[in-house]
Amino acid sequence: MKRVLMFSEGNKEMHQLLGGKGAGLAEMTKLGLPVPKGFTITTAAYLAFEKNGNKIAQNLMQEIINTLSNMEKEVNKSFGNIKAPLLISVRSGAPVSMPGMMDTVLNIGLNDQTVEALGKLTNDERFAYDSYRRLLQMFGNVVYGIPEKKFERVLCDIKKIKNYNTDLSLTVDDLKMVIEKFKQIYLLERKRTFPQDPQEQLSAAINAVFLSWNNKRAKIYRKKNGISDKLGTAVNVQEMVFGNAGEFSGTGVIFSRSPSTGARGMYGEYLANAQGEDIVAGGRTPVALERLKRSMPKVYAKLAAMSNKLEQHYHDMQDIEFTIERGEIYLLQARAGKRTSAAAIKIAVDLVNEGIIEKEEGLLRVSPETLEQMLHPDFDQKELQKEVVLATGRPASPGAASGRVYFTAAAAKKAYEKGQEVILVRQNTAADDIEGMVVSEGLVTARGGMTSHAAVVARGLGIVAVVGVNELEIDEQKKIIRINQTVLREGEWLSADGTTGKLYVGKVRTVRATVNKEFSQFLRWAKTAAKVEIYANADTTTDLKAALNFGAEGIGLVRTEHMFFKAQRLHQLRALILAQNAKERDVPLQRLAEMQQEDFYKLYKVAKGKTVTIRLLDAPLHEFLPTTEPEIALIAAQNGRSKGYIQARIAELKETNPMMGHRGCRLAVSFPEIYEMQVEAIILAALKANAEGVRTVPHIMLPLVSLAQEMDWMRDLLDKKVNKLFEKNNVILNYKIGTMIETPRACLIADQIADKADFFSFGTNDLTQLTFGYSRDDIGAFVPEYLNKKILPDDPFQVLDTEGVGRLIKLAIAQGRKNNTALPIGVCGEVGGDPRATAFFERNNITYLSCSPYRVPLVLLRMAQEHLDKRKRDNSIDTQIKK
Repeated sequence: MKRVLMFSEGNKEMHQLLGGKGAGLAEMTKLGLPVPKGFTITTAAYLAFEKNGNKIAQNLMQEIINTLSNMEKEVNKSFGNIKAPLLISVRSGAPVSMPGMMDTVLNIGLNDQTVEALGKLTNDERFAYDSYRRLLQMFGNVVYGIPEKKFERVLCDIKKIKNYNTDLSLTVDDLKMVIEKFKQIYLLERKRTFPQDPQEQLSAAINAVFLSWNNKRAKIYRKKNGISDKLGTAVNVQEMVFGNAGEFSGTGVIFSRSPSTGARGMYGEYLANAQGEDIVAGGRTPVALERLKRSMPKVYAKLAAMSNKLEQHYHDMQDIEFTIERGEIYLLQARAGKRTSAAAIKIAVDLVNEGIIEKEEGLLRVSPETLEQMLHPDFDQKELQKEVVLATGRPASPGAASGRVYFTAAAAKKAYEKGQEVILVRQNTAADDIEGMVVSEGLVTARGGMTSHAAVVARGLGIVAVVGVNELEIDEQKKIIRINQTVLREGEWLSADGTTGKLYVGKVRTVRATVNKEFSQFLRWAKTAAKVEIYANADTTTDLKAALNFGAEGIGLVRTEHMFFKAQRLHQLRALILAQNAKERDVPLQRLAEMQQEDFYKLYKVAKGKTVTIRLLDAPLHEFLPTTEPEIALIAAQNGRSKGYIQARIAELKETNPMMGHRGCRLAVSFPEIYEMQVEAIILAALKANAEGVRTVPHIMLPLVSLAQEMDWMRDLLDKKVNKLFEKNNVILNYKIGTMIETPRACLIADQIADKADFFSFGTNDLTQLTFGYSRDDIGAFVPEYLNKKILPDDPFQVLDTEGVGRLIKLAIAQGRKNNTALPIGVCGEVGGDPRATAFFERNNITYLSCSPYRVPLVLLRMAQEHLDKRKRDNSIDTQIKK
């Protein structure tokens, strides 16, 4: 099998073999677009390189040389020729986009002789020597690992001496001097000379780019984005085109739609007389495309036409790198562009509405995590009116973030590990800053544009970013920043608005983001596609309104114990707990019933007929009693008790392992009047709502049932209470009583429990806790070590353990539906957002999932995507059977 393919031999379907960049270059070549000639060294070659001890085998090198020879014939130039030298670039290209994480070397083939030939050929000696110094700088850093700052210092020193503002001011003589100093750096830093043999340059560059697959930043990026380490990278070898060849040359990056907002229209930046690395690194701040439109209108028109053609071809927003050499435009890359969460949703919705893709494809285009990012907070506009804008940069990645200022990736990581919120502030980011970016709330840079490395990676990570803040001066040694007259020291608060590009001193209050029309439309599609209904865990009308706004079908879990922690309710509940007999319990029970009835009525009114499942009191009683001496004294005074009595009652209720103690349905056996009070409140609230035209079917959930006898006893107790209420109010109402399945024993005897249950709901937290024998409050002491040592694949409280807990759930579903195939079965817990869990729940016919309100969109989309993927798999199987 060939391990090196010319661009003309590939296509877009070969991205696993050619990498995303190589497949894109092959496809653009196939489309007849202006792509410099070249070839791709495949991921198969990389895997062979890795297997060979990270060395390029002789037969692979020979295949590369043979392919290079074919390329020379196509371009009518020779690699290393001193009259018409072929100069090439060597770029990485993994199957999954990893912007800026691996390495590139440009201008390979230049040496002390070919640089002179290039100057004569182009009649531009300055351009030739500028290209040579770039090669020396990049090769030294990428291949030999010489720190970039060693080379930058030479450039800074000469610009300072000669009073130059930019690199463009360097003369031919200046550049020749810089080149000699760069060569000295090689000797001082690595005790070796820069290789003059172009073949040696090429071999070393390919080797370095292969090795960059496993550099630190690439590994961090893959871990953050769930990319396999086993994919490997391809390497693209391509004829150089030069954006640094004068005023009618340049380089840029465009997007066929805005990567920040998703708005239609070509969007991007351009840098005249520069090479690609200038714009990506952010060392020079590029200008808007309007400048290119004015200076080279024909080039701009061609670029717009090619952008549109590629979007129509790929059916997605495109990120396109281009270079202009003396008025001729070339495309160097096209890929699906990284985009913010807001842009991802708008682009998906717009592409569907424009008839470019189907709804199903639109739903599959957006990751569930993107929906979560969409709900990141914004600054409170009322608060912003009181704030003074410190400075304004370019809004590179939207959202609002406040954090303590740190100036290096290492310092940011250290602060994060101490529990601090971080804003990483840099002159311009390097790829190695990824370690600091992934732990930061936001990123601010002094240099760079909207298409710089900082901006692209920030959008991919979903963090706030403001770039190109010209007023920003950073002194890393003194650990301070100056913006105009304001000085901020490391560790002080800074707030960044990635939507407007504005910076503010201090910490600004944030509010939850609102849902726009595209987001609403997208959620409606997801709701239609998902087979499993999504409910919310909500205890307040505020949470319920948010959940309904996000597409929830109702409430899957009201935790009534949360309602008792407000001061007035807590006082009554404590009076109930401290009562010495049934008579003393009557007054607090009556007052609590009134409060609970009002709580439930409000929820029913907001739900407007949607399901509201109310779990009766689950928490152990001791959780509601005071723990400190001042609190005990206060409670004693409020309840007319002695401190000694309060302390005795606390001691009486104290438990060694309260999570497995006197809680849940066990409370009802000991204190049936508590559950009777709650059920009375539920039924009366429902009757009131129904009388007002809100059709309500109460769903009452009994917690922690492990015995069929518990279910029988409580069902009988509560049915009697409900029937008395119906008789008293001369009305009958449909209602449901179900149970939360959260113990292994309940799973094993689910058929017996189902005889008296109208529905099941799995409580995954307690079920996981009891299955593993882990206390979820204490796992921090040992689970991290289990994860590090690969004893556990994942934290079982975050990712469903399908092997153990999942087996119990599967058994309980089968048992529960043995005599009632239509038994509604839900799951309450955040594991619903886990991709493996969604597939499991889909396969096992779960009726609904319930999660926190702001995770509803994520879980909704996951279930929609799982159902669509399942349908695709089923259709594929049907097609194979028919064949």
